Amino acid sequence: MSRLQGNNEPFVLATVVRTISVTAAKAGAKAVVDRNGEIVAGWIGGGCARSAVVKAAKAAFEDGETRLISIQPGDLLAELGVEPGDEREGVQFAKNMCPSQGTMDIFIEPVLPRPKLFLYGASPVALALAVQAPSIGFDVTVRAPTDDLTAFPSAATRIEGGGNEDQDRSPVQGERYIVVSTQGRGDLAALEEAFREPACHIGFVGSRRKLQTLKNKLADKGIPAADLERVKGPAGLDLGAITPEEIALSILAELLMLRRKGQRQSHIQHI
Repeated sequence: MSRLQGNNEPFVLATVVRTISVTAAKAGAKAVVDRNGEIVAGWIGGGCARSAVVKAAKAAFEDGETRLISIQPGDLLAELGVEPGDEREGVQFAKNMCPSQGTMDIFIEPVLPRPKLFLYGASPVALALAVQAPSIGFDVTVRAPTDDLTAFPSAATRIEGGGNEDQDRSPVQGERYIVVSTQGRGDLAALEEAFREPACHIGFVGSRRKLQTLKNKLADKGIPAADLERVKGPAGLDLGAITPEEIALSILAELLMLRRKGQRQSHIQHI
């Protein structure tokens, strides 16, 4: 678990919370499932539990939700009036195909990397974002001119150069969001760099007119229209924000809305 977390790789922790009758693993047994569906550490039983756990783990990677699965023999499922794959009161049922015919309840807990917020520039809005974003779960990486980096919180990862197209890029797992807040200092270079990142969202701090002017210049440089459409500007929800701190709050509100949209829909479906 420590290794996977240190590498920002998602995993699922599967914990046996209850057993009835004969089962290979007992309550308290744990296993770690990686993103490929492989049990890479621990043990929660043989094939009877493995397929159900891996299936539930893959679903947990998709929606980020915990779940409780109950693996039971077919006759007990029939008594409950449920089919394998059914869900009732938050419990998902699976059929135990092993001769032991025991029952196992297993809690599936996804441990996902923290979302990454990449900030381009050292504007007052970028500084405010670097301060506020960690409070709602974002890890912050700043790309700005060397002389400006000292203004940012020490907790932020600081990279010299800002929108340098030769920037050395290390792989980052998990969701990543980009906000370009260069505000006149290397706008074009920062946007070009942002297009090279597989980001969930790219926001630009500035007016629509300014962004359109920049897009026109980037189009003349051969940047594909599909990339240009990835940029949303002005960044943030329309909250009537005026100060840098308020603008930063409106941007984080937008990022939070985007992050939780799929999870909220999944939660509503479960209800």
